[in-house]
Amino acid sequence: MSEAEVVDPVDSAYPGNFQELFDADVDGLLDAPEKPKKVTSSDRLERAFLEVVEFRRAHGRIPSSTTREIAERKLGARLDGILANEEKIAALKRLDEFGLLEVPEAPASLDDLLAGDDLDLLGDEFGLLDVSDLPVRKAPNSPDSVAKRKKSVEFDQFEHLFKTKHAELAEGAVTLAAFRGLPTVQEGRFFVLNGIMLFVAEVGETKTMVVGGKAEPKQRLRVIFENGTESSMYRQSLSIRLHEQEGQAIVRTGVEDEEIFDADKESGHIYVLQSLSDDAQIAGIKDLYKIGFSRNSVEQRIANAANAPTYLMAPVEIVADYRTYNLKPSALEHLLHRVFAEVRLDITQIDTKGRKYDPSEWFVAPLKVINQAINMIMSGEIVDYVYDAETQQLVERG
Repeated sequence: MSEAEVVDPVDSAYPGNFQELFDADVDGLLDAPEKPKKVTSSDRLERAFLEVVEFRRAHGRIPSSTTREIAERKLGARLDGILANEEKIAALKRLDEFGLLEVPEAPASLDDLLAGDDLDLLGDEFGLLDVSDLPVRKAPNSPDSVAKRKKSVEFDQFEHLFKTKHAELAEGAVTLAAFRGLPTVQEGRFFVLNGIMLFVAEVGETKTMVVGGKAEPKQRLRVIFENGTESSMYRQSLSIRLHEQEGQAIVRTGVEDEEIFDADKESGHIYVLQSLSDDAQIAGIKDLYKIGFSRNSVEQRIANAANAPTYLMAPVEIVADYRTYNLKPSALEHLLHRVFAEVRLDITQIDTKGRKYDPSEWFVAPLKVINQAINMIMSGEIVDYVYDAETQQLVERG
């Protein structure tokens, strides 16, 4: 073979240029791997919203931010946060296949709002929109008195507090107890309202406002809710809602009330009893309860109920038992008689010796309202309220 015919073995094995080499790579072996795309805040926002969309697809409804189901509640709170931000709504509009981001026109009235609730979005299981049993309160002269919940921009500073408190509840270090009234609404306290834990982060300065024609001291609160919202409601407003919605306080296990101090003296028990009488005149009365006071245990007090006209000459059942401190029995009796005067039972009993007796501590009112009144008596709030038999609510005195 001549010198001109010598062939370079490399040239014979591979194409003459790199383009030919790439063109011959039909299996893509020479393709450079793509660099992973950096996840942006927009990507995270879209992924978060798509989880809400997937929940809507799977369950046929939007997630609730007030449910006890933690996973759903997180999605509901996430959607609430998106709806509160116009920029996020605009960025996610193209992904909104169910119209979750559509903001309807504001109704002209409450009736229009309820009439237009075709999907029953207002029928929440915890009754957050049910104000039927709230006390009738006169509106203050200042519009500054109204506080609405808003997204808490500093929630990351409080989130760990809620996690710690839930852990303490699980361990039994703290427990849930009945709400004890306005004096217990203090900075640093935790409460549960409609299944949602809240934290009183700040108590503002006392300001005097004219409410219903009379001056009242008011304190604004900064209340943080575990769903990532906050409110600047008045201290009295939070107390009323905790009363009405049967809210609870989070207290140390073994301590009945965190507001009890060494100098406080236990004065006895306020109790609520229900009659077990088989007398048709008594048994036929709905919501009939005895509210009384005892220095000793309630069990000792009712031991002879079947033979005592004050207990309607029949056995009774203990419905509620509140331990009280620094309370004068005479003051309690006076308050109870005044608050529930309109619905005091009017009946005459005859004791075992044939003597007539008119029991004075039996009242016809829902148990929920009675419990509310007792809590308000112990906190001192009751002085401005009376019971309205028609609405079955505690209302402010006119």
